[in-house]
Amino acid sequence: MTTNNNHELISIDNLSKAFKKQEVIKNLTIHFREKERIALIGQNGAGKTTLIRCILGQYNYEGDMKVFGMNPRKERKDILQHIGFVPQMPPPIKLTVKELLNFFVTITKTPADTFIRLSHEMGLPIEDNYHKPFFKLSGGMKQKLLISFALGRQPKILLLDEPSANLDPQARTILFDHLRNFPLDTLMILSSHRMDEISGLVNRVVEMDLGNVVLDKIISKQT
Repeated sequence: MTTNNNHELISIDNLSKAFKKQEVIKNLTIHFREKERIALIGQNGAGKTTLIRCILGQYNYEGDMKVFGMNPRKERKDILQHIGFVPQMPPPIKLTVKELLNFFVTITKTPADTFIRLSHEMGLPIEDNYHKPFFKLSGGMKQKLLISFALGRQPKILLLDEPSANLDPQARTILFDHLRNFPLDTLMILSSHRMDEISGLVNRVVEMDLGNVVLDKIISKQT
């Protein structure tokens, strides 16, 4: 894994992404650095989720992007070793909860106890659900489990796409407490419709509209 001298972790230049004939991201240029806590905001259809999925290497795109100095399409496996991700819509994974836990333990080299402890803190008794297929869990249970997997691995980049959408108030408070105390060198990108909810966590606000950045502002982190 390589980064440049100013600790830039994600470099995006003239990025464009279209689905069929609909251009969702248009010649986007932006750079994200270590230690930044970024609120990625904008209306539905602004391109936020598409941008996150390009960073994850899930989509082909036009333009140039480097994550840890690597191409996210060609070197996706290496990049994902250092990224924690919570999607807005949990995927329909057919693995059982126990199988999914074992999978994350294997690929991240994180002790199972770390993920189990986090799930308990989020209000999910993971052991009681070991034999349930992930896709049959409630929306809130899925979200709590995916948050536990993302935070427990201590990634260099944390991508959270509407992470509190399916959470009860207590779990939401616990999530933001964890994010507030996360290692300072982590690059954190929080996509949310609720700026009031995340304003105390972030030091930079990036607003997207119609596939481009319309606001990019450094702010003082509130206490």
